[in-house]
Amino acid sequence: MTTATVTTTQVYRIYIKATPEAIWAAITQPEWTARYGYTGIASYDLRPGGAYSVAPTPEFKAAAEAQGFPCPDVIVDGEVIEAEPPRRLVTTFRMLMDPAMAEEGFTRITHEISPAPDGKSCSLTLTHELAGAPLLAALSRGDNEAEGAGGGHAWVLSDLKSLLETGAALGGD
Repeated sequence: MTTATVTTTQVYRIYIKATPEAIWAAITQPEWTARYGYTGIASYDLRPGGAYSVAPTPEFKAAAEAQGFPCPDVIVDGEVIEAEPPRRLVTTFRMLMDPAMAEEGFTRITHEISPAPDGKSCSLTLTHELAGAPLLAALSRGDNEAEGAGGGHAWVLSDLKSLLETGAALGGD
């Protein structure tokens, strides 16, 4: 008998030498989101029921298409469930880059920002609830890194941390 364990919730926590307001801005403002991770241009209507979407930067779109991947004008969509600036953001999330992932439907991402007692840093916890989305779960874990898809949430969060602490993303800025 073979037993497989499927992880349907992924939790990532990092510590960043930045204020809650700076981290919130880096997560929610397109001028920041275009500078780290997959360089998507995020757009949030920060009200419950508001739209959330991510468009590719021209560089992202060109790189995807150079590798033979069609790149839609919106690569992620979802809805804002909760927004408590600068502490908590909950959204639904659907990856539109890959039709099979898009068919998996919406998952849920929660960002929680907590100031550290030192007053100079914060923890950022990202929880991604992925029930019913095994393809997106593999991508989010970074399982597809060898295929050029990046390193998932761990890589994006590391890049965000580097950008906020040094002014440059991991790949240069």
